[in-house]
Amino acid sequence: MDLPGPIHDILVVFLGSVLILGGLGVVLLTNPIDSAFSLGLVLVCISLFYISLNSYFVAAAQFLIYVGAINVLIIFAVMFMNGSEYSNNSYLWTIGDRITSLVCTSIFFSLMTTIPDTSWSGIFRTTRSNQIIEQDLMSNVQQIGIHLSTDFYLPFELISIILLVSLIGAITMARQ
Repeated sequence: MDLPGPIHDILVVFLGSVLILGGLGVVLLTNPIDSAFSLGLVLVCISLFYISLNSYFVAAAQFLIYVGAINVLIIFAVMFMNGSEYSNNSYLWTIGDRITSLVCTSIFFSLMTTIPDTSWSGIFRTTRSNQIIEQDLMSNVQQIGIHLSTDFYLPFELISIILLVSLIGAITMARQ
């Protein structure tokens, strides 16, 4: 999607804001159904980011797999859970909650100090030259397949393991 510069910038800021608010909703909302719907909003915004980057195949896969399958599965699993434990609004922070928030805050601040110090121009030039060479030789779907089976093999397999664990967890929660 080729948009003029200011409109593209406004779209990126809007989608980024909705993504951050949705992510905070996933973490901070105490009702698991509201949290699951907030996760669906985050996943839809990610697919809209892919559309703005002219990656329609990845956007369609993101929308169909994550929003259409994984998030619906999570919502069904949460709906089968006993809702009485979430009706109490007196939410007290446990030691695990404090440790998790400390770790997440430290990772956030380390990323916020690392990202501005990174030289992105070298990464962009290398990526851009590889894209120009690859674009002349094959289609986008073929490029995705080659990258998934060579460069991104380990992350692809790790994501499949994470999805398998989340599926088993959702089934376990639904059976209880």
